[in-house]
Amino acid sequence: MTQDRADKSVSTVARTPSLSVQDIECVVTVPTFKRPDQLLDTLHSLAAQKTARPFAIIVMENEAEAHEGADAAAPLFADGTFNGLVIIAHQRGNCCAYNAGWETALAEFPAFRYLAVIDDDELASPHWLENLCATAEKFDADIVGGPQVPAFEKPAHERWATHPVFAPPYDETGPVAALYSSGNLLVTRRVLEAMPRPFLDLRFNFMGGGDSDFLSRARQKGFRLAWSAEAETQEIVPARRVERDWIRARALRNGVISTLVEKKKRADEGFGRLRVFAKSLALLALSPLRGAARLAKTGSISTAMYPVYVGLGRVMAEFGYANEQYREPEKN
Repeated sequence: MTQDRADKSVSTVARTPSLSVQDIECVVTVPTFKRPDQLLDTLHSLAAQKTARPFAIIVMENEAEAHEGADAAAPLFADGTFNGLVIIAHQRGNCCAYNAGWETALAEFPAFRYLAVIDDDELASPHWLENLCATAEKFDADIVGGPQVPAFEKPAHERWATHPVFAPPYDETGPVAALYSSGNLLVTRRVLEAMPRPFLDLRFNFMGGGDSDFLSRARQKGFRLAWSAEAETQEIVPARRVERDWIRARALRNGVISTLVEKKKRADEGFGRLRVFAKSLALLALSPLRGAARLAKTGSISTAMYPVYVGLGRVMAEFGYANEQYREPEKN
């Protein structure tokens, strides 16, 4: 039976009958869009977690018309195979799906301590959730990130694993100064309760980067960040994502996001926008030297071009360029 919120932006389509909301310590949110088979693989990897912490899953379907992911998952929540609920976020966009899931977690589970995020093209390692929580407790961290290890559909593409688009930003567990992605993330309840709504800025809805912006703002508020190298997920990488135009588009997009996030960060500073523009110009000017150093180290032209495209993206953002890759999911 479908239950709608008062604002009609979110519908609940399935719920585990025996769900004990008061006992849930962790909530795992899984946004999904047109990947029903991969979603089920993700959910089975979550069901296999080795942890004593009671957890529930919230699937956020963002394809409100076909809702293939919700249709595939709903019976398995209704029969107790998976513990939690399936919702439909009717407003399209990456940020809308995340916001719907996080708001639902707060509304449905009054005692949860941790909220984790995993995408529908990822598989969680058996101790993934436990490692994220343990790292938060060990380092008194409010937000913990983990590596999304690329799993390429074609073995010949494994050479791309060290490319900056796919390589994790850190190698070792411990406190870090910045996190960039929500694809493998743990957020404490106190962060969600303190951050303004909507959690993810809808201006990033089809570009991506709403997570980077959220993490940047949380850091500005004084929340502590950490990295858990042991909390691995495997990210399935289709052949499309190692084509040169996709790599180039992602690098440009990363540059655009970097500028937009930094502009928001410096919005209240004197000459803040000018400082961001000056930094973008400097990074673009230095990018050929950085690229040459990467080429000498790796022998990869694509890796060498990455800082050049990021620098271009940063400057292009100053003139209104926005690479909204998520508007055409079949090309992403």
